[in-house]
Amino acid sequence: MNEVTLYASPMSLYSGRARSYLIKAAIAYREVPHATEHFFESVLPKAGGRRGIPTLEFPDGSVIRDGVAIIDHFEQKAGHPFSPTTPRQRIVSRLFDAIGAEGLLRACMHYRWNFDQDNEDFLKFHFATIYRENSEAAAVERMQFIRENVNPAWGVTPATHSLIESMHLSLLKKLNAHFSEHPYLLGGKPCIGDFGMMAPLYGHLGRDPKPLNLMQTHAVRAFRWVERMNRPEPDIGEFYPREEAYLGGDDVPQTLIDVLKHFAIDYVPESRAACEYINGWLDANPDVPAGTEVERGVGTCDFNIVGADGVRTAVSTMAQPFRFYVLKRVQDEFEALDGQGRDDVMALLSACDMAEVLDFRLSRQIGRQNNLEVWL
Repeated sequence: MNEVTLYASPMSLYSGRARSYLIKAAIAYREVPHATEHFFESVLPKAGGRRGIPTLEFPDGSVIRDGVAIIDHFEQKAGHPFSPTTPRQRIVSRLFDAIGAEGLLRACMHYRWNFDQDNEDFLKFHFATIYRENSEAAAVERMQFIRENVNPAWGVTPATHSLIESMHLSLLKKLNAHFSEHPYLLGGKPCIGDFGMMAPLYGHLGRDPKPLNLMQTHAVRAFRWVERMNRPEPDIGEFYPREEAYLGGDDVPQTLIDVLKHFAIDYVPESRAACEYINGWLDANPDVPAGTEVERGVGTCDFNIVGADGVRTAVSTMAQPFRFYVLKRVQDEFEALDGQGRDDVMALLSACDMAEVLDFRLSRQIGRQNNLEVWL
């Protein structure tokens, strides 16, 4: 069998996006941990030296690092089978993909790391399997590092716990309402946005014991979507009869508009603050050579969120350029529109409180070279 090898982990945030795509696109693959001699000696150098997962290896030895790039490759090769062609649906699909990349990081980290009574044994097992030492002691050491360093860097502090929890429970209810009427985001088949949302909603929020219990208790229809996204068949029996196609007439259901409006509560102010901060950093560092790898974060941005419960919370989090690498795809799709299509999209984004995302642009573009995101 001419299968590809996916270096990933069930608990990995971004592995969920790539794995789900391979399943739904019927691409033969085998998944293996990346803590192997072959990965470190043969795959890692071709992945730009960056250990991140998912990373894909082809039978000829070529490599693609990162879930966005993996899906890009197969979408282009197959004629974009999971990309809607109508204006509103195309923009919504890309927007959910961008939100999936970073829009739920605080919930992912909070529900993974602040509920030891529920999660600790589960996490010890998984962390032990993804490092060469394969030991509980090494797992505990790395877990503690994340708690003490990554969580606060991503805005997960005691001051934000209440915000994160109220926002997440509200999101689950809105997702449940949508998936009560539709098997996927835009109808009877998954779109790019579905795969993007699988990153946070499977690897962290749909597997770890604490958030899994919340999803199964408060949003069983959303949980069914998670199951559905990991199965090769459409798995839409409870919606029978339902055509395996996107909704007709470029329809975006009100239930999905409600989900996007919810995401706008924190995605918009965080993107605004991060964009301003990163552009300021770029102004202060004009001599960064083209081809320099883009770091995960370049500093800390501050903003306020009025949460689902109406309470205003101050948040400080890492300003992450990758957010704008993915968001630019939404902007590029919009720029390619004209006439009625552009007007329809603007009306939709305004209804979602998301119109401002079209303006969040970095003063320097990001591209990919040698399997790394780099400054152009």
